Amino acid sequence: MGMYKYLRNNWNSEEVTQLMKSRMISWRREETIVRMDKPTRLDRAHSLGYKAKQGFVIVRVKIGKGAGKRPRKVHGGKPSKAGQYSMPSVMNKRRVAEMRAGKKYPNMQVLNSYYVCEDGRQIWFEIILVDPQHGGVKRDKQYSWLCKGKGRVFRGKTAAAKRSRHLGKGKGFTHMRKN
Repeated sequence: MGMYKYLRNNWNSEEVTQLMKSRMISWRREETIVRMDKPTRLDRAHSLGYKAKQGFVIVRVKIGKGAGKRPRKVHGGKPSKAGQYSMPSVMNKRRVAEMRAGKKYPNMQVLNSYYVCEDGRQIWFEIILVDPQHGGVKRDKQYSWLCKGKGRVFRGKTAAAKRSRHLGKGKGFTHMRKN
């Protein structure tokens, strides 16, 4: 077994769970979007395209859990129908995290993202950002396609966005949403 397979198998162990609980205590006090030196889940980042070289940035984003509330009626209607029930978002939380990171770093392209952890109130995701103007990225044949397009996160071209729009093949994509 390679190193990344050991990391992947060890991720759900009791030691790592205790470590993440202690990390979440400090993460709750941090800002919503935090730039990091290296990924928390190295195996997951590498499988999604992260390379430890210049031009690649990892950002941890904190998203609040729960659904939003329905807007309250101002005029007309019965008071019994004015309850503010939960209104689930069309976009999934991972896509929202990618969009917030893309907004904070407008000169970067969102490559991909992955789940890190969650508690009762928040979910943390790590977003892989790539600088398309960096020479090392432009010369790399694997990532030179990122230099041509703009704003793929806002056009729904990332994996999380495609999943929230029910685009894809295989299990889970049989019932297409009509937007």
